[in-house]
Amino acid sequence: MDRHAANVFMNAERLGQRQVLQKGTTLYRQGEPGTTFFFLVSGRVQVGIFQEDGTEFILELMGPWSLIGEGTAIAGQRRMSTAIALEPCVVIKFDYVAIKQAFAQNVEFATTLMEVVAVKQWVLGMRIQFMAMPKPELRIVELLRRLANIYGEADEVGVRIRTPLTHEQVASLTGTSRVTVTRTITRLKSEGVIQNEGQHFWVLDQRRLNNA
Repeated sequence: MDRHAANVFMNAERLGQRQVLQKGTTLYRQGEPGTTFFFLVSGRVQVGIFQEDGTEFILELMGPWSLIGEGTAIAGQRRMSTAIALEPCVVIKFDYVAIKQAFAQNVEFATTLMEVVAVKQWVLGMRIQFMAMPKPELRIVELLRRLANIYGEADEVGVRIRTPLTHEQVASLTGTSRVTVTRTITRLKSEGVIQNEGQHFWVLDQRRLNNA
């Protein structure tokens, strides 16, 4: 979400409720009904699907200026995923049943919501395309490229991905093994494409990452 869209949601706070969430707080649970969605002002939220055996498939790591849970809220369906705060977060909570009554008086908010939902659907389609790739290394490269585009922040080193990542999270997000993640990251580092310190990653050469 760009700055203009984020400002629209921030300015619409009167239509919702600002909340401060502690680390580990569950925003919503898989299988539960819900008409609310969240604009993430600060912090990080992990969205995942739990399988019958208890294993979790991470759908997305959401950072500041992200919209969370709007799909099922608008569709009026049960939650297909669980969203958990990875760190202290500030969110604006909206109830779709309530805010849609205010769309006529808040046209910019309504159109921005529609545009953000459309972009997220496009991103999901791209993710499905990459998840179908037979080479797991390409899925890892696509994830790093996408996170750099969404959460990247230029500094003296390169483009820093503001969302910390563990190898386990990368593996879950890409449907690969931790061994493959470690091998791919080691290769990209040796080629001077990326750099990492613990859970923090920098893209040093965007062009080469696009062609990796």
